[in-house]
Amino acid sequence: MTTTTELGLTAGPALDAAIEALSGRRVAVLTGAGVSTDSGIPDYRGQGAPVRTPMTVEQFLASESARRRYWVGSHLGWRAFAAAEPNGGHRALAALENRGLTTGVVTQNVDGLHVRAGSRRVVELHGTMRRVFCTHCGQVFDRRDLAVRVEADNPWITVPDSVELGPDGDVLPASSEDFRVPACSVCGGMLKPDVVFFGEFIPAEKFREAEQLVQTSQALLIAGSSLVVNSGIRLLERARRRRLPVVIVNRGATRADARATVKVDAGTSEMLQALAAALPPIG
Repeated sequence: MTTTTELGLTAGPALDAAIEALSGRRVAVLTGAGVSTDSGIPDYRGQGAPVRTPMTVEQFLASESARRRYWVGSHLGWRAFAAAEPNGGHRALAALENRGLTTGVVTQNVDGLHVRAGSRRVVELHGTMRRVFCTHCGQVFDRRDLAVRVEADNPWITVPDSVELGPDGDVLPASSEDFRVPACSVCGGMLKPDVVFFGEFIPAEKFREAEQLVQTSQALLIAGSSLVVNSGIRLLERARRRRLPVVIVNRGATRADARATVKVDAGTSEMLQALAAALPPIG
């Protein structure tokens, strides 16, 4: 087994302990926003994260002005959000899956970077910004196609080359009374991004899929999540009930550090690449 000293890393005993805890086991992976910060997408709660008041699902559904504000900010940030590239951490997790060392990735992120990095089994707990759907007829649209429509309907809008991107791909604050909100091209109904808003429940079937991934694993690796969101804690507790090793890799404290088998306080890109280099084949 390769050690962190041989890899030239400074995380030292904690990372060596993580490698030991995961070696010889098929691992379920849970990721949060910290995995994507090296791709230029900020997280919600890390050091230097922007102060923000996220829109709730109640506000979005009930208020036309709230929807207008959302779509302006979301559209202005979409180009930069969509242009983000998978980083070394995303690629390391795809490599681990390809080698049969992980059962897949459960992610709280909506950026689609795990899929683009090559991971095949990805459970997107909070949905994806790649899709938009009609709340009336259920028609689904590709976000790229919708962006073309938005710009055609609002030819005055200017998308800046450089923006201060929010965690969900938005630019805040942003508003315009002249903005024409996109509607369903099939029935004229209200469009909503295929993501779980604040105040909205994760679809039950999606969480069952995540639970099944943990259930078929022999260890749990949590990367880049502060575990403030209850869905992450629930999956961690599923693993603990089965007495599985739980390894947390995150820069800064998390809500469950005391419940982890090993906590590595470090950035995820370097540490996930180290795990991919060090973990031996199973069997």
